[in-house]
Amino acid sequence: MMSLSSAVLSHPGLRREGNEDAYCRRPEIGLYMVADGMGGHAAGEVAARMAVEIVETFIHDTKEADVNTTWPFPYDTALTLDGNRLKAAFRLANRRLSTAMEADENLRGMATTVAALLVGRGQPVIAHVGDSRVYLWRAGKLQQITEDHSWVGEQIRAGVLSESDARRHPWRNVVTRALSGGEDPDVDIAAIDVLQGDRLLLCSDGLSGVVAPERLEAIITESPTLEVTCQALVDAANAAGGPDNITVAMLQVDVA
Repeated sequence: MMSLSSAVLSHPGLRREGNEDAYCRRPEIGLYMVADGMGGHAAGEVAARMAVEIVETFIHDTKEADVNTTWPFPYDTALTLDGNRLKAAFRLANRRLSTAMEADENLRGMATTVAALLVGRGQPVIAHVGDSRVYLWRAGKLQQITEDHSWVGEQIRAGVLSESDARRHPWRNVVTRALSGGEDPDVDIAAIDVLQGDRLLLCSDGLSGVVAPERLEAIITESPTLEVTCQALVDAANAAGGPDNITVAMLQVDVA
């Protein structure tokens, strides 16, 4: 049975009055998640919190599920059981956000990005929508294992922008996918291989949008504990101006 250590830290940053990020750390059900809310007034905070709560509840309620379970969405045979659980949970959250917006006009236009890791049966599974990221650190090297669903992310993959250009681009906050109500979202799902000693970083773009990957790598490599790592990452984002809310979740594979 895989064993993980974890630490999480969230900070509003230096230029925002509130914090519209939300997170989940539930080792007993194997779920770790970061959400970055968007929308006017307090709507972004509501979207992120709702998404986290709905996904968390669904994963808890299906922890003993098997392929014969009646799912709220068609079962995808190309995915593992845990991949299907995450996909269904994300889509359920999207529909609940839609219902909330229909009931309260003050919430209309709210949305949230989500990045999640589920450690259950078999390989760990990651799922994400938007530009919150998941990284894998192994033996001193950091690799981004999600692709940003954002305008600048598309330009990077097309070779039009560099990572450093993207961090300064005026459209860097424009996401192309999110949980925002409406049609069921296209959720990226992937099973990942991990080894003992690996570390995983889940973060909102308040970190990745201002701190270069090589700096993230150095901090994770040099920090002695997960708690120290989280604090050092938040400090680095604030040292870079802290323009957005910052949420980081660090996990370490103790037993693979």
